[in-house]
Amino acid sequence: MPDTLLTATDEDLMLRYRAGDLPSFRELYRRHSQGLYRFVAWRAPRRAWVDEIVQDAWASLHAARKGYQPQAAFRTYLYQIARNRLIDLLRQREGQEQGEAGELADEGASPSQSLEQKQQHALLHAAIAALPTEQKEALVLQQFSGMSILEIAVVTGAEAETVKSRLRYAMQKLRAGLDSAGGQS
Repeated sequence: MPDTLLTATDEDLMLRYRAGDLPSFRELYRRHSQGLYRFVAWRAPRRAWVDEIVQDAWASLHAARKGYQPQAAFRTYLYQIARNRLIDLLRQREGQEQGEAGELADEGASPSQSLEQKQQHALLHAAIAALPTEQKEALVLQQFSGMSILEIAVVTGAEAETVKSRLRYAMQKLRAGLDSAGGQS
């Protein structure tokens, strides 16, 4: 390995990689693959996601290399890519894994606490499912996809004030439904 690769800064290596220098990428990978893996493993709620997120982060780095500008430390840039991918994955899979939500609970929880958490998740899921379609759509886009009122308006083709009303009514119905379900236990 040439000494210039060993002594180059991460930012210089990334600029070289941006220009097509593959050995520079290999050196970046050598320097940061283990740290990135540990960072993602520490943050990801599912072990099975770690490899996928890390691979996606490196693939995203490759895809974005032509537009790279060294405005922050390379490691910060790389870890931000991985963090964003984790957030995207959480948003995508949140609805798919509602039934497994109890697994994300504190491992130190007692069986009765785990059961209570699962029951609360089931009540919330049922209350959301019972909402009228337009209210449910607005609520899910806001709460689970992190969209703003204006973004929801664009997606749904509704006025921003209509979206606000749908969200307000959805929250009122959720509270009422959860309050009445809580009173029945």
